[in-house]
Amino acid sequence: MGNNYNMLAKTFYGLEEVLENELLKLGARDIKRGVRNVSFVGDLGFLYKANLNLRTALSILLPVKKFTVKNEADLYHSVYNFPWEDWIGEDETFAIQSTVNSQVFNNSQFVLFRVKDAIADRLRKLKGKRPDIDTKDPDLKINVHLFKDECTISLDSSGQPLFKRAYRSATNIAPINEVLAAGILKLAGWDGQSDFLDPMCGSGTFLIEAAMMACNIPPNLNRKEFGFTKWKNYDEELFQLIYQSSLKKISDFNFKIKGYDKAPSAVMKSIDNIKNADLSDFIQVEIKDFFKSEKENRGPLFMTFNPPYGERLEVDADAFYEKLGDILKNNYPQSEVWMITAFGENIKHIGLKPSKRIKLFNGKIESRLLKYEIFRGSFNDYKAKK
Repeated sequence: MGNNYNMLAKTFYGLEEVLENELLKLGARDIKRGVRNVSFVGDLGFLYKANLNLRTALSILLPVKKFTVKNEADLYHSVYNFPWEDWIGEDETFAIQSTVNSQVFNNSQFVLFRVKDAIADRLRKLKGKRPDIDTKDPDLKINVHLFKDECTISLDSSGQPLFKRAYRSATNIAPINEVLAAGILKLAGWDGQSDFLDPMCGSGTFLIEAAMMACNIPPNLNRKEFGFTKWKNYDEELFQLIYQSSLKKISDFNFKIKGYDKAPSAVMKSIDNIKNADLSDFIQVEIKDFFKSEKENRGPLFMTFNPPYGERLEVDADAFYEKLGDILKNNYPQSEVWMITAFGENIKHIGLKPSKRIKLFNGKIESRLLKYEIFRGSFNDYKAKK
């Protein structure tokens, strides 16, 4: 399939190990875990496969040039001397994102503008015309990372961020990011071997991600395009080969995935999104207040949810968590419960001791992913049955 490339997959804080394991199972080589990223090596076909199949990656970058920057002239000339004509035509468009943590430059916008000027000037000189900027839907998306005096120029092979799975047409208040939801399910060890419940499902993200994982459905199967589909070296035949190979790995699911929400509008949004993901056969959603519910099955239940907090929580937090704990203890025996929340001291009112605490960020909000094991009878009897 051609030459191998050094690549970088970006992710959220706390999901680096999960992404590393995904890449390992997918067949990447020379995998190295960083902070909010994982680097790896693969060929062009693997770049396609990574974009299609990785659940916890935000984007896949292809570094094309690294250089040392001492001043503005270094930045401009190093970018100018790269053969941009191999990647973009004068009648096409491009966009640039920059991340700057350097004493050489203290303004990321200035770096962005100088990189833009260098690319435009080179193509104007070679072609007599410069490409235009399009920040919404560019033909080539460029990433500039400047740390201290080291600059890396990368091409974003994903285009739109990979959390945009193409199934979400309707959202609830503060919906959880699709990549974060998939990462939480991975951290929780969801394997599709039991019934699943999201008791406060909102727009259905956990339900959809859980179903796709249980059925081994590629998370970006329904995307209409990626950044690499606009590249000059795009190989349509190779991509279709990768796509069809991924389709053949989809499996069936023999348990139930259910979602509750007391808000009819949220349930309608979930149903729309589930339909968009073509998962209506696997997921059931109903209008129900979790605080008035009880476990429907006798076997094990895997529960994951993102309860409201901050402005979304209209009641007293202490009372909310005390009530939540009572429902779990009394109505949901033999359940493995995973919950992400931003509250600290309020959590103690749930009246249960979490067996795991994992630090994550929900957007910019520092949060904790908590695991509770709800059992009937003594703890030792419960452990003996597992």
